[in-house]
Amino acid sequence: MIEELLHPLVCGRFKTDPHYREGHLRIINALPGRLVLGLHAPEMKQIAKQISKHGCQVALPTGEYKICKDGRQVISYFEAVPEKSLCYEETVIWGFLINLQKSPLERSFEMLSHYVPVLDNWAVCDSFCAHAKWMKRADKELLWSFLQQWFNSENEFEVRFAVVASMCCFLEEEWLDRLFEIIDNLDFEKICSRYITCSRKPEQPQQGTVQGAEPYYVRMGVAWLLATALAKFPDRTCSFASTSNLPEDVLGLYVRKARESFRTREINPFGKYK
Repeated sequence: MIEELLHPLVCGRFKTDPHYREGHLRIINALPGRLVLGLHAPEMKQIAKQISKHGCQVALPTGEYKICKDGRQVISYFEAVPEKSLCYEETVIWGFLINLQKSPLERSFEMLSHYVPVLDNWAVCDSFCAHAKWMKRADKELLWSFLQQWFNSENEFEVRFAVVASMCCFLEEEWLDRLFEIIDNLDFEKICSRYITCSRKPEQPQQGTVQGAEPYYVRMGVAWLLATALAKFPDRTCSFASTSNLPEDVLGLYVRKARESFRTREINPFGKYK
């Protein structure tokens, strides 16, 4: 699609330093077969802004080239190509382009309905959610209603999207009970993952493995949400954590994240309730 536009911005160390390259790939932990070019977030944001304003040339799987006048047209081509043909950076830029569109909420949801099923990596998911300022300004009830289909999904990253988007948009006092209730009712056993659990660090990056129970990235997302909630609403979060139906490993990840954060390292994650 837009690889030719991206290659000049690839980090030099990624090209020349094998140790740096491996570290970058391990952090992203993309699935086997997903091409990673080696761009960093600032460069991807820069490209997305440029495309959103001025468009670009896209290469289609047929070998044809098309000139797009703006980001909206590029999004339409992303939607039309097989997701496996996109590199990691293209999927991130696709999300950034959605966030840059000034669209009615219904149109934004429509674009997300094409994008969310493509998510297969924590970094793509979280990059989108972190920069989706329009979601924070959206009608809360409509956004909450839209997220339900993803909470109820059996796909690991569709559920993680719902969890992380909710952490970004719904960690507010009046929404806390609904948010806690929905994560408490997640059925982790029915959520499918393409990552395989292994007991030790993989010998090479992009082996499609994680060191934790499946679906690992949903479990981590819920733990992150709870640790963030602990910083804002310590008493209510401690009370929920001590009485929830969440798996013990998720609660363990929550405790670990709480202790790693300077905002919560002095707080007992279960407070006086356990």
